[in-house]
Amino acid sequence: MENYGHILLESYQGYFNYLKNEILFPNWDNYFYGLIIISLTVWVLELLFPWRKDQKILRKDFWLDLFYLFFNFFLLNLILLIALSNVTAQVLNDLLGLVGLQLTSIQLFSISDLPAPLSLFIFFIISDFIQWNVHRLLHAVPFLWKIHQTHHSIKEMGFAAHFRYNWMEPIVYKSILYIPIIIIGGVDIQDVFIVHFITIAIGHLNHANIGWDYGYLKYILNNPKMHIWHHSKKMPTKYGVNFGISLSLWDYLFGTHYIPSDGKDIELGFANDNHFPDDFLEQEFYPLKK
Repeated sequence: MENYGHILLESYQGYFNYLKNEILFPNWDNYFYGLIIISLTVWVLELLFPWRKDQKILRKDFWLDLFYLFFNFFLLNLILLIALSNVTAQVLNDLLGLVGLQLTSIQLFSISDLPAPLSLFIFFIISDFIQWNVHRLLHAVPFLWKIHQTHHSIKEMGFAAHFRYNWMEPIVYKSILYIPIIIIGGVDIQDVFIVHFITIAIGHLNHANIGWDYGYLKYILNNPKMHIWHHSKKMPTKYGVNFGISLSLWDYLFGTHYIPSDGKDIELGFANDNHFPDDFLEQEFYPLKK
């Protein structure tokens, strides 16, 4: 137990120093300024090509979503996720050690043995498919849906709405995603960086006030015209539709796609969302309330 406490302390110190250096000494793979550049770029696209032209530039909950953007991307990592990830790795190592195994013992193969473009592609496809399945779970399991309701409380779409989610949601995603990453093994940190920013860019565009679907690429890439139906208040099925994160491919393959019309002016939210709190702290603790 003392070892886990040491890991927690080192995790907090390490991430704090990392974040400080990200802000003060930017470089090409900088998460802090990378997020800002992507956000400003997509916001400019919203201003140049607005889909819902009567929507204000500073739309409803713009500042709340902007706070979520920085809180969930940086502070939540500092407060919880980095430490949790490191402790989880140690716990798994300790449990496997009881039966004489190590984490590398459960690897099926290592993508580091493959050419770099192929390993990056495999990592992207596997991680996106896992997250698509986790997203479906967030809608199907009652307690997980209560966590996910924070994201579906959005009433007007904009780029920053991408990061409006409860603090427990990334724990669910990362906990489940951690297992296949161990199994494939050899994931390069540069691959994680590239995939992370591809996912952010696509996610920002999906939530932006932009009416794009990318033509025939809509059957592969998730897009704003498809994703807005995921946020529709009226759903054709009990558990929702269009669960794609970066790829729409899974929804078309497994029959969860739904785009009955343009979708530009549909009502967003979920049933009885008028009872959902507007305040950040109340939203963060909402899933824990009866």
